[in-house]
Amino acid sequence: MLLLGGFRVLADRASAELAVRGYEDVRPVHDFALRAIMSGADSASELGRRMAVTKQAAAKTIATLEERNYVLREVDPLDKRCMRIRITDHGLALLRTGEELFDEMRAQWEAESGADTIAAVENALRRLVGVNAIRIDMPGWDARDL
Repeated sequence: MLLLGGFRVLADRASAELAVRGYEDVRPVHDFALRAIMSGADSASELGRRMAVTKQAAAKTIATLEERNYVLREVDPLDKRCMRIRITDHGLALLRTGEELFDEMRAQWEAESGADTIAAVENALRRLVGVNAIRIDMPGWDARDL
């Protein structure tokens, strides 16, 4: 539960700080979706599979991200019936800002607990769950890279 609490604290702090930096319309699920899109989920069906949600829920997330200028839908050049999703420069800037925030928060934890302590926690988690056990582009239990 402490690990889940730690994630929640980081996610909540990141959301609040993103809002201060001009991304007030972002939620953690948007980060998961953008990372899935960046790693190849270029359709609602594929995004739904990667996020373990229905195609309809994925389409709603895509519509929200498109409305906020984080993604674009484009006609597939090989199959004009299909729409493909790509991340905009604004979406990439959001992801970079989020990564910077997590680096800053990690540095704060190091300042509070010591760099050796944080490194030891990270090393223990790598041994316990493996470095490839969780995919950042997929929330939930389906995130395991089996």
